[in-house]
Amino acid sequence: MKALALLSGGLDSSLAVKLIQEQGIEVEGVSFASPFFGPENAKEAAEELGIRLYIRDVSSEILEIVKNPRYGYGKNMNPCIDCHILMAKKAKELTKEVKASFIITGEVVGQRPRSQNKQILEAIAKRADAQGKLLRPLSAKLLPITDPEKRGSINREKLLALSGKSRKPQLELAKRYNLKKYGTPAGGCLLTDAMFSRRLKDLLKHNEPRPSSLEERDEYTLDNILLLKLGRHFRSSTGLKIVIGRNKEENKRLRSLAKEGDASFNVVGHKGPLAIVRGKPPAQRASGPEGLDEETLEETASLCARYSDGKEFPKVKVNYRRLPDGEVKSIIVTPVDAPELGITRI
Repeated sequence: MKALALLSGGLDSSLAVKLIQEQGIEVEGVSFASPFFGPENAKEAAEELGIRLYIRDVSSEILEIVKNPRYGYGKNMNPCIDCHILMAKKAKELTKEVKASFIITGEVVGQRPRSQNKQILEAIAKRADAQGKLLRPLSAKLLPITDPEKRGSINREKLLALSGKSRKPQLELAKRYNLKKYGTPAGGCLLTDAMFSRRLKDLLKHNEPRPSSLEERDEYTLDNILLLKLGRHFRSSTGLKIVIGRNKEENKRLRSLAKEGDASFNVVGHKGPLAIVRGKPPAQRASGPEGLDEETLEETASLCARYSDGKEFPKVKVNYRRLPDGEVKSIIVTPVDAPELGITRI
């Protein structure tokens, strides 16, 4: 018999695997990839556990959930309940392919009062059409009996009844199993990060224009989200996104994410950041060079100069151009911080 584990790379999911392996059940794992989280920790955990790991990309599905989660958000922009339902559904689909009889997860009753109480855990199984097939070994004795337990394939008495936020029992089990490769709870999900969530809310609020076809639209949205991970973010006074790199590596990554139609800025004569402007100004304001409105042009150049080694100089030259091959033009500005410009830092 085989079980399929939802493997996050955190301690709880690794412990769930160990508890089931102890009962002579073969375990394989599945992890998921999206712009908000990846399988890196799960890969390390799978290696330590000695199990095969399947990776499934759920970017498009997660994007739709983030925009309109049925069960709402957590503290930030994390739609944990809807996300868990999606992952359970995907795991159930995969059980047929890998010939697994049931699914296991590391969820613990009450560890997160809103998304991991008994009612919600049962609702996740129901919404994923996995009732009876979704086993939570760490809290199994507190939850309804599952199919593998009824059949006698799993000894319920050897499962646990953990509840609450305390990590002490899990850490003791980790020592017993000699587990060392695990991350912190929710440590890999950007949606739990306050700054990233603030930027994501801003992106959804402004609903930046996208191409018409579904394929192009998804790619453009993903690109916008990848951009949220980098640099300092601002909204110009006319609503355009301004992103300014914080170091050489971020400048390099910003350059790789820049798209046709973006405008790039860099300081001349001083070490400084790359700045990218994305979006289109209101039609009545788009009379400036390279199709930018004059306000955004001045604001971006001033910010770019402010974060350069020329910030103490009264005047700084900044080059800018429309990507990919627009004419390079220059503007002379005074380095000014965002509050003085009256624009918003996201």
